[in-house]
Amino acid sequence: MKDIANYALQVMKKAGADKAACTAGQGRKDEFNVEANNFTLLRTNFSDSLHLKVLVDGKKGTTTINKLDKDSIDKAVEECVALAKQGTPDEAEDIAPLATNKDFDQKIGGFDAAKLFSRSQEFLTQVKDEMPKIMIEGMTAEFNSGCTTYANSNGVCFTNESESYNAGSSFNAVEGDKTSSFNYYYSALANLNTPFIDLGMTRTLFEESVRSLTPRGFDGKHVGKIIVTPAAADMLWHTIFGCFLDDFSMIQGTSRWKDALNTKVTDSKLTLRTSPLHPLIVGGERVTGDGFESVNQDYIKEGVLTSFDLSLYAANKTGKPRAGNNAWSLEVLPGDMPYADMLKGVDRGILINRFSGAQPGPSGDVSGVAKNSFLIENGTVTDALVETMVSFNLVDVLQNIVGISREVNADGYGVLPWICLDGVTISGA
Repeated sequence: MKDIANYALQVMKKAGADKAACTAGQGRKDEFNVEANNFTLLRTNFSDSLHLKVLVDGKKGTTTINKLDKDSIDKAVEECVALAKQGTPDEAEDIAPLATNKDFDQKIGGFDAAKLFSRSQEFLTQVKDEMPKIMIEGMTAEFNSGCTTYANSNGVCFTNESESYNAGSSFNAVEGDKTSSFNYYYSALANLNTPFIDLGMTRTLFEESVRSLTPRGFDGKHVGKIIVTPAAADMLWHTIFGCFLDDFSMIQGTSRWKDALNTKVTDSKLTLRTSPLHPLIVGGERVTGDGFESVNQDYIKEGVLTSFDLSLYAANKTGKPRAGNNAWSLEVLPGDMPYADMLKGVDRGILINRFSGAQPGPSGDVSGVAKNSFLIENGTVTDALVETMVSFNLVDVLQNIVGISREVNADGYGVLPWICLDGVTISGA
């Protein structure tokens, strides 16, 4: 990959690029697939990719191809430079400056096909024996490996060799003519030491699906508390990035927090970070998309906004600091409240495992449907609920967090606790 990246750089410079950057990668995926509780597919996929970026007189051109031979690279460079020459100059465009170049090794010992199949078979058997009402609609067990090199004309060169397992399923519960709502759960793994049914929240979500065969409606309209589980990360944490921290919201000036750096924006209980180097994160990034070595990054620390999720371009455009990573590996620090005590503090509310709603606007108003969720009454999780509407303003509820659990769930992608929020409107049928 280094040779391919260096060749692409040479061609881009010869073609007239003032600055150039490229990412060359090769990957392999070995996977087992299951549908309706039966193995249906074993396959190996290979992938090549080359992403090119050139700057000509301050104008940017980019292109991505899936071939790595010299003829394909030559043609892609020609097209990339032509696109740049047709563009508009933008002073914010740049490439990463020279830093200490590194080769990262995230290999885990290679592919154990027999054990991956054995674990997959074991999983199906355990589900059938222990939870016969669960239907595995689809399952994937895979081993991913690859090598990627980022290089640019400033002399930056990072290479990463990585390996990881991934396993997960989509499922529901079935009993006679009763069917629960669809759900899914996936984990990233550095080894195959743990039965798949015991990964993260898998067993809990299966058990709750069975309980969801006889749901009830939420009576009336109520403003109160909800508990958001780690399985519903999109509902809160990804929404914070999309509404208030990312390139688009900051460049457009729509973020309600655009002028709030180093000020308190949430309850002091909350520390939100992205941690690709965390020991419980599997295959976390080592290089950002724009060519910097990735580091762990705090965004909200004890309620104070400490950073935005900005690329090099967005940082130059807004005058704000660049983020230290690509914001994929979410971590929320645990609180001091046991989950059991959190439940006891909810007189009437809901436990949310999955949420479906449109991306909130700049105001942070969230509205959507709580799915795979449960009624909480007098501090106890009781009946499964039919799909129930919830709405709240994200900024408002984060300023008065009821509690964050001591317990966390680590699925290889993130490390997240349970969180209790108040002031949420819950609307039944």
